[in-house]
Amino acid sequence: QVQLVESGGGLVQAGGSLRLSCAASGITFSLYTMTWYHQAPGKQRELVASIGSDGSTNYADSVKGRFTIDRDNAKNTVYLQMNSLEPEDTSVYYCNANHSWHPSLRYWGQGTQVTVSS
Repeated sequence: QVQLVESGGGLVQAGGSLRLSCAASGITFSLYTMTWYHQAPGKQRELVASIGSDGSTNYADSVKGRFTIDRDNAKNTVYLQMNSLEPEDTSVYYCNANHSWHPSLRYWGQGTQVTVSS
């Protein structure tokens, strides 16, 4: 059974930092591209940052220079370090695992709420 469990969300003031974690089980973690998405109320789910099985990274323009994604294959965990948070970052953040060579193997976590107060 595949599980992606996010943690680290919470309430923070603007300018503050949070570090999200997503622990995976039931998959060969190193073979998966790991992606963080966010979804604000009434809006579509959007990509925040991704990291490939080769360690390559990709960021949404809105978070470049503020957020950093990294992964620890030994711990089956992907992280999202979020600095200089803005109220506009308020959202539910979801972890996604997508097999690098079999796109049909795709899994989601349950989400973690991030709220940034002004």
